[in-house]
Amino acid sequence: MASVKDKELHQWVTGEPDSNSCYLQKFRLYETRSKFYMIGRDKNRTFWRVLKIDRLELSELNIIEDPTKYSEIECYDLLRRIHEGNKRTGGLKFVTTCYGIIGFIKFLGPYYMLLITKRRKIGAICGHAIYSIAKSEILPIPNSTVRSEMANSKNENRYKKLLCTVDLTKDFIFSYSYHVMRSLQKNLCDNKAEELLYETMFVWNEYLTRGIRNNLKNTFWTVALVYGFFKQVKLSVSGRDFNLTLIARRSRHYAGTRYLKRGVNEKGRVANDVETEQIVYEDSPEGYSRQISSVVQNRGSIPLFWSQETSRLNIKPDIILLRKDPNYEATRLHFENLAKRYGNPILILNLIKTRERKPRETVLRAEFANAIRFINKDLSVENRLRFLHWDLHRHSTSKATNVLTQLGKVASYALNITGIFYCQITPNLRPEGLFNCSCFEKSNSGDCSLENFSSRNEDSDNLEKEVSNSSGSNDASGDYHVKHPMFQKGVLRTNCIDCLDRTNVAQYAYGLVALGRQLHALGFLDSPNIDLDNPLAEELMRVYETMGDTLALQYGGSAAHNKIFSERRGQWKAATQSQEFFRTLQRFYSNTCMDPEKQNAINVFLGYFQPQPGKAELWELDSDQHYNVGRRSPNFANENIRSFIKRSLSDGNIVDSPVVDTDIGNNEPLSEKGKGGNVGLSESTPEISTCESDISYCRFTPSMSRRQLFRDMLEDQCSESNHICYDDHGDACTCSNFLDVDWLSSSGNSCEEETYER
Repeated sequence: MASVKDKELHQWVTGEPDSNSCYLQKFRLYETRSKFYMIGRDKNRTFWRVLKIDRLELSELNIIEDPTKYSEIECYDLLRRIHEGNKRTGGLKFVTTCYGIIGFIKFLGPYYMLLITKRRKIGAICGHAIYSIAKSEILPIPNSTVRSEMANSKNENRYKKLLCTVDLTKDFIFSYSYHVMRSLQKNLCDNKAEELLYETMFVWNEYLTRGIRNNLKNTFWTVALVYGFFKQVKLSVSGRDFNLTLIARRSRHYAGTRYLKRGVNEKGRVANDVETEQIVYEDSPEGYSRQISSVVQNRGSIPLFWSQETSRLNIKPDIILLRKDPNYEATRLHFENLAKRYGNPILILNLIKTRERKPRETVLRAEFANAIRFINKDLSVENRLRFLHWDLHRHSTSKATNVLTQLGKVASYALNITGIFYCQITPNLRPEGLFNCSCFEKSNSGDCSLENFSSRNEDSDNLEKEVSNSSGSNDASGDYHVKHPMFQKGVLRTNCIDCLDRTNVAQYAYGLVALGRQLHALGFLDSPNIDLDNPLAEELMRVYETMGDTLALQYGGSAAHNKIFSERRGQWKAATQSQEFFRTLQRFYSNTCMDPEKQNAINVFLGYFQPQPGKAELWELDSDQHYNVGRRSPNFANENIRSFIKRSLSDGNIVDSPVVDTDIGNNEPLSEKGKGGNVGLSESTPEISTCESDISYCRFTPSMSRRQLFRDMLEDQCSESNHICYDDHGDACTCSNFLDVDWLSSSGNSCEEETYER
């Protein structure tokens, strides 16, 4: 007889709810003159709950949850008695059917309640339905007889209108039974209290739900909204179908629009911070084992203090770099947060330009390399940041370079280090194997930690850990074999300037290589490699192209520039050029004319600006982005850029609002002192560097030899030279971030030589 825990695991994997499940899925809202009554029930109509909201209080949010679980008949009888008791003031009236509370908000007058009134199912993960919002409503809480004059004031209505410009029907997703704000690996391996999940960086209605969560100490009535992208498709290989799901989760920290949110803030949060997860699994009949795999990658703005100011006269504004953080503390905080979320190592793929007539991107490239090297000084060898630079723009204009092939080699290198997540859930595998971490070694505190998942520099075979007592066996369902799980540890972080167009191409290349490994782990492919001409590559490219367009519209105001994808499909060159030109103009118009109001709406929705009577209104302030931050250092790279600049506030906050981020694992902090001082180079520990003048260089330790690393890649010579560079410690490094100095001269690329002096 299956244990209770076995039953729980089966319900999680199949998505079949239990009669005692605590989440509510459908609600009916009623009102009397003094109260709102929300009636919620579970999916199977096995129990009903009641929530009461006071409508006579003007300035406070008073919510009471009835602890009783009612049957359908009992609930109907309760509503009848409420109606009878309120007949003198109009009785009980039905308001609307809804599918969850988005949250509550207050401007200058009363509280408002935001509800999902229509939903749309857009996919499922292991049977757990994922929804988007088809329609939402905002309702004032106090009844019309007690509302103050402020409720209909001009400023109050303007705030309501501003909030409504956040289109909840676009790109917001939620689930009742699956924690969509977390990766599959975290969901399976790390239990966390439901209330704490709302405080993670990917839940965009954390502020809106804070009041009701603090009041009720539960999340039965609310849904956690994740903003980004969700797409699920069914694909086929060798006659077998599988489900591919691509999820992008946009961080709510330092959130905003392209030119109003750039770089990093003082807390280490970066603009346009997006986690992308690719999930692959095969549908299987009940009673048979289910295999599932996922892989996570990250994108985010270059973690330095920099900005660009919009201009109606300049479609490409100057990049302004401020040296206000000589010890790169904000940059360090950012990478510490990445290490806590994903484990070490952190691999950084930097795609910005290496040569420009007028220095723009190259200024950031030099400073970024300097920051990485500075941070790495205090890290142990195994925890050092691994900095990879490749000028995608230059190579995409070269007929001699197949960009996707070269990026595929970067992806293979990264995946060899981080691995992927894979597990098989069998009919008789006890839930402790995943949920209670018995398949992992435990830390001294008893917590399940990414530290124990894998050895960071071994190949994928060594990433597998044995599940105790889980060897293959037979049952009534037939024969099956339990495969050992694999775990991802570490992450590839990709950036360009906007982290939109070039970054999306690189993320597709990574996703394609990862898909081959995922299908190989699931037993669909004999080899983990998928050729670019394979129909699967074309299908995956469409999904990533759609994701790129969606993320670009959110942050940049237009669809992504997809020149490389268009050329790959053989699209007519003139059509591609006209499409790219139109998108450039669309993005320019959005950035200069639409973004300030869009940024204000985001600040209100996230609670970064909270209106207060007697204080300045949001539209009366200069943008949240702007205030004087002082002058730049006189020895800065480009003396012609003006020294009086504008910078963003540390949090994007105008009124202080505490932000809590509990999306933290139990990994070691990044800022660990290096051990053993300077480590000399060897065949297996090449030096990776950039070769701008007056910058330092950063080291990393790959898991393969220099001769194996990107054997056929065309060199990315930041100085267009095949010289060997030296840092202050006398360590040799190739001028390329990727390449083996031994074969630079035989690559077949002609190059002009330039001498760079320190």
